[in-house]
Amino acid sequence: MSSLILSRTDIEFLLYDWLGVLQLTTLDRFQEHNRETFGAALDIYEKIAKEHFEPHNRESDKVEPHFDGTTITICPKVGPALNAFCSAGLMAAGHDYEQGGMQLPCVIEKAGFAFLNAANIATAAYPFLTIGNANLLLQYATPDLVQRYVQPELEGRFFGTMCLSEPQAGSSLGDIRTKALKSPDGTYRLFGTKMWISGGDHDLSQNIVHLVLAKCVDEKGNIPSGVKSISLFLVPKIILNPDGSPSERNDVVLAGLNHKMGYRGTINTALNFGEGVHRPQGESGAVGYLIGDVGKGLSYMFHMMNEARIGVGLGAAALGYTGYLHSLDYARNRPQGRLPESKDPSTGQVYISEHPDVKRMLLTQKAYVEGALAFLLFCAQQVDLSQESPSESTRDRARMLLDLLTPIAKSWPSQWCLEANNLAIQVLGGSGYTRDYMVEQFYRDNRLNMIHEGTHGIQALDLLGRKVTQYDGKSMAILGSLIQKTIQNANDSGSSQLNLFASDLIDAWRLLTSVSSKLTNKEMRTRGLANATPYMESFGHILIAWISLDIATTAQKLLESATGTSAFLEGKLASCQYFFEWELPLSVRQLQIIERNPDTFLVDSTFL
Repeated sequence: MSSLILSRTDIEFLLYDWLGVLQLTTLDRFQEHNRETFGAALDIYEKIAKEHFEPHNRESDKVEPHFDGTTITICPKVGPALNAFCSAGLMAAGHDYEQGGMQLPCVIEKAGFAFLNAANIATAAYPFLTIGNANLLLQYATPDLVQRYVQPELEGRFFGTMCLSEPQAGSSLGDIRTKALKSPDGTYRLFGTKMWISGGDHDLSQNIVHLVLAKCVDEKGNIPSGVKSISLFLVPKIILNPDGSPSERNDVVLAGLNHKMGYRGTINTALNFGEGVHRPQGESGAVGYLIGDVGKGLSYMFHMMNEARIGVGLGAAALGYTGYLHSLDYARNRPQGRLPESKDPSTGQVYISEHPDVKRMLLTQKAYVEGALAFLLFCAQQVDLSQESPSESTRDRARMLLDLLTPIAKSWPSQWCLEANNLAIQVLGGSGYTRDYMVEQFYRDNRLNMIHEGTHGIQALDLLGRKVTQYDGKSMAILGSLIQKTIQNANDSGSSQLNLFASDLIDAWRLLTSVSSKLTNKEMRTRGLANATPYMESFGHILIAWISLDIATTAQKLLESATGTSAFLEGKLASCQYFFEWELPLSVRQLQIIERNPDTFLVDSTFL
């Protein structure tokens, strides 16, 4: 039986046939790689996902982390799974050979990590955070801090977190109150509370490296207001000596655990910094090391946040995808009822996958999850081009495109792959609502992704309020040129159906650019931002339509050359047809409503 985690066939099609990732091996950084080494890396990810992550997915959901005031208890199978991941060298998979890494392209690393997300996203959260933590520090920390704290992260001995939110300040980071006081030795002492910190305390690693946003107090000892006063600090759970050996426990303590509806196997904490329970060097206050310059913390943290947003989207796509595969497997093996043309009770029942309404739900899931996964891998490939292309113009184009797409890469899969999980439950009928089947857990896990790394609405405000007009509109122009290329290829395909879809995409893109221009007009700013979320949803749908058409054009060529599996490639054409005939028209209609009724959401709050 094929895997219910993810489709390796689809991933290889997307990587090699559609994205053409082997072109990356012409770049200096990846020149020692080829399809065999990429395949071997994917084999490792898939093997660890199947053998170490998936088997305890249900158990870690049932055995939530527990804190009795003294001891933390975590599902005992989480640690061995993480050890297997780290022992395989996957924590450093994208890093330099000199650092123990594999120098894998980001697109291959993300494709591999998708298997872990689908197999057990709660356990995958620990390396996910650590990898992002290490990447930020490699970019901005001093060589000494990199040697002492980052290298052990890449080796899997230390894990990392990101500490942004506070009880009174979630998305409004300008209102954080955690303060930092400079010490005579150049370090800082931090005091405050951080909330919703995944991986905040545990014994799964030798140390925990916290990245903490805090404000340096002014000369009067006051905490400045606004985001420009925010700085970034490395705050370890255990302070290290200059030679990297353990010194003493830092003044960071677990205040309590949060218990969410999903990701239950990921410990989620409230942390107190500077409570005085531990007194490093005889003083209260959590010892922290300033990263970069004072007041630049939020810009540095965005390095990790943007990476995390793409990662959240990838996790959402993976959860949607595995839910789809589970419901498809169930539908193909569950006999029930008869088709309308065969009501003779003496005839055998048909599998529910033959019923048109079940086909509708399966095809909808397929279009959502395959489109989302393809979109995320496209974004990952842009990361590679933005960093490693020898052409400055190619690097710049990739960076500008990524800036535009990141809010959608986080939010579209989080919304629509969640809907795929919803449909998966429905396909299973009454069984889908029980814990005897995994689809209900996939839904609960995925529901968190709409709020992870910035809420759905925050991403929409970022997209419409900043990203659409950034670089004087060059990002939109770059995206438009890519869409136009796809349209041309579809028109040259010889397929009348793809020609029709290309025409629909032209019309949708023109409408989107027109509405974008109207909503970003300075005189329309308040009314425009009031429509940011439905605008982002429509934008995302047009992007997935573009991706679907581009993939369908590739599939059409492979079908004509008889170089691919017919049913698989026909499935790509079916997904594209569904999206253009059912999803894209709804987005066009939504844009027309936004254009005509921009004041709807400015209703007086007393009326609500």
